[in-house]
Amino acid sequence: MTKETMKKKKTIALIAHDHLKEALVKWCVENRDKLQKHFLCGTGTTARLISDATGLHVEGYKSGPLGGDQQIGAKVAEGKIDMLIFFWDPLEALPHDPDVRALLRIAVVYDIPVATNRATADFIMTSFYIDDEYERDVQDFTPVIEKECSTEKIIISER
Repeated sequence: MTKETMKKKKTIALIAHDHLKEALVKWCVENRDKLQKHFLCGTGTTARLISDATGLHVEGYKSGPLGGDQQIGAKVAEGKIDMLIFFWDPLEALPHDPDVRALLRIAVVYDIPVATNRATADFIMTSFYIDDEYERDVQDFTPVIEKECSTEKIIISER
């Protein structure tokens, strides 16, 4: 395990499925004072709606179905996103569900806080750590990758 420190000013990704966009926008309006202290980003329409409603700058990526979830997942893997607020609708099957699952998995792998509903988002925003540094554990996957690569070489050389 390695230690990584989240700075006081965090990068927060904001995402919502279609039926929950209005709820996330409302939550952002209610939490505007806290959110303005951080860097914000989100998937396409959600980022624009939040920015329009709050007046805050929200860096927009592509819409979720067009790769936005994957873009945010890549930023998590690069250590450029500190937390994820994702108002997710578990009752609606979507064509990009595998992307959503991959994003949630990568958030767990890199040990970032994830809120998938309002209650959890409220707990995160009222946490002592929201405006302070936080040291998190990040798994070092180098040995796993090296082992997989050496196994792959053996399989290839045997052909």
